[in-house]
Amino acid sequence: MLKAQRDSIRLLRILFAASLVLPAALFAYASWLTYRSNEAINDREIAQTRDVLTEHALKVFESVEHSIAEINEMIRDFSDEEIVQRANVLHQRLKRIGASSEQIKSLWILDRNGRTLVDTLSFPSSSVSLADRDYFMIHRNQDVGTYIGPILQPRTPYGGAAFFSVSRRRMAPGTEFAGVVQASLLPEYFEGFYAKISGDRGSYAALILQDGAILARYPALSGNGQLRPIADLSELMQAGSPEGILTVRSSIDHRERKLAYRKLPNLPVYVVAGQETGAIRAKWLAVIGNQLIFGIPATAALLALVALALKRTRRMYEEARLRQSAEDALKQSQRLESLGRLTGGVAHDFNNLLMVVGGAARKLRRTATTPQQQRALDMIEQSVSKGSSLTRQLLSFSRRNAMDAVPIDLGDRVQRFSDVLRQSVPSNITIAIQQPPAPVVARLDPNEFEIALLNLTLNARDAMPDGGRITISIGRRRPPDAAPNGGSDDEVAVLQFADTGTGISPEIRDKVFEPFFTTKPVDRGTGLGLSQIYGFVQQSKGQITLRSELGLGTHFELTFPICNDPPARDAPAAAPAAPAQLTPPGTLLLVEDHPDVAAVASDYAEQCGFAVVLAGSAEQALKLLESRSDIKLVFSDIVMPGISGLELGRIVRSRYPQLPVVLTSGYSDRSTTALEEGFVLLPKPYSLETFCQRLTQALRGNEPPGSTAPGSTRSA
Repeated sequence: MLKAQRDSIRLLRILFAASLVLPAALFAYASWLTYRSNEAINDREIAQTRDVLTEHALKVFESVEHSIAEINEMIRDFSDEEIVQRANVLHQRLKRIGASSEQIKSLWILDRNGRTLVDTLSFPSSSVSLADRDYFMIHRNQDVGTYIGPILQPRTPYGGAAFFSVSRRRMAPGTEFAGVVQASLLPEYFEGFYAKISGDRGSYAALILQDGAILARYPALSGNGQLRPIADLSELMQAGSPEGILTVRSSIDHRERKLAYRKLPNLPVYVVAGQETGAIRAKWLAVIGNQLIFGIPATAALLALVALALKRTRRMYEEARLRQSAEDALKQSQRLESLGRLTGGVAHDFNNLLMVVGGAARKLRRTATTPQQQRALDMIEQSVSKGSSLTRQLLSFSRRNAMDAVPIDLGDRVQRFSDVLRQSVPSNITIAIQQPPAPVVARLDPNEFEIALLNLTLNARDAMPDGGRITISIGRRRPPDAAPNGGSDDEVAVLQFADTGTGISPEIRDKVFEPFFTTKPVDRGTGLGLSQIYGFVQQSKGQITLRSELGLGTHFELTFPICNDPPARDAPAAAPAAPAQLTPPGTLLLVEDHPDVAAVASDYAEQCGFAVVLAGSAEQALKLLESRSDIKLVFSDIVMPGISGLELGRIVRSRYPQLPVVLTSGYSDRSTTALEEGFVLLPKPYSLETFCQRLTQALRGNEPPGSTAPGSTRSA
């Protein structure tokens, strides 16, 4: 069976080759004949266009020369003084002559010194000296007849479009030089005409002086143009070749064209018509396409059928491969989405469990009598603390962690964390910390900051398998876009982390901050470290930059806004179980749908001196608020069925603006929103001391440090 399949495929391949080779040979011969015919047709079309351009240019220059001759005849017997005396009349006559030819921009009469006597642009004439213009200097020394000059720009006080000149000597008795009569012609007139007759794509038309200066061109130029002196066309013009056809590549727009040129009789001007070779080939390909469609349908159909038979076999394998790739990509996308959802769900439920375990351990501690019991309770509470830290790290990996930013001294925090960093690298790697001369304070989440330092250190360790050096320096500087005389508020805190490792190649340098991108083996890294650092820096309103060269190490620079507040002190290990400042604190409305968590929170509240009223939902809490007037504080979980704790807080704010609200959550997407709206947020699991401190401060109207997101404001 397998041999029969191979024979069938082999036969199809032979048939396919035969169906391709024979028609291809016939088609190649037909294409060659078509190409030769197309070349001849295009040569005729270009030559015809050149003839039209020649007739047009001759008529234009003949008309201009006639206008100049008419002006010369008008002023033949006038001296310069008489011309000035009749300036008004001459000005009007020159304007009428210029208006009769749309290619003429202006007409001028110049004296023997190059001063303007009469022109069509102003009256009286400004007497500007034009003695340095080429159309004046060429006539001063000798009579050259009609002179056509290159493109010029108007001189102050005149304005308008660029022009080129057609000029002759003024007619006067004898051979003495009396001045110049000059006409300014608009290149855009010629370009407009060329655009009208050049309908095909890739068409080209130009009016060029014999020395290579371009007077008008289609497609139009943004500035003056000049042919290269060594170019084929330029050499032919300078040699005075009357006409011809050639293929050249433009030195201006670098496009290859087939051109037909012709010199105007008795004038140093050439007209050029042409077509881009690419457009000529496109016409030929269009003809070939028609031949493919109408000339060989049977061959094309046979070729398509044989190719289809071969493709179907190959396509099965390709579709199988693509299907597998698509399924893998879908699984990866679903895994990432599931990871985000799972992270939030696990964090919320796990923190509730930690809350119950920690609260139960705290309750048991009040009745524990033996050291063994105390030691067991210590182990439970330490595990709860580690579990809470693990949950925060899990949220950080998925970028769902709410930042708890406080002012921290970067140098002091790095120094205190240095022992952990040194323990994470082998002995052949040294860590040097360069402290700033003065404290550098930024508002950051301390835990996220330490995780970022640890991730950078671990990456540097893996980049230095044979040992090396890690340098951490802290300082402040003024960013490049800051005001020159700005104060300290314009400065930024800078942490630089450099290693002497293998470096990062340019091919992957832009990808290192992407989630799950890693060059490490499967069992050595997840690709989340630098992604986590990037997310932390962005959430902290900072920036991170990277410089690296292969073999020379890697340098990270983290910048954060300077904070002028004093650094926050670390919370004490233990605080009084219940504050004694408020006697009594009042009635607390505790809103919690989890009965075990509600029991722990209720026990904490009673230890703090509160009278507790329990509500299992936000709806029940609102009814209690309507029926009771002794409630002094609302403490609610965010995640609840029905109305959430955040929505409850908003309702309480609007209906009872003087009633403080404290929210809590093991994790919720709405935690960040709660912080931004100014609510006091107490993350789970929380201790008795933190619980009492936050509630009493909220009851007083004093917001604890770090209870709101950086930059947020709390509503009254």
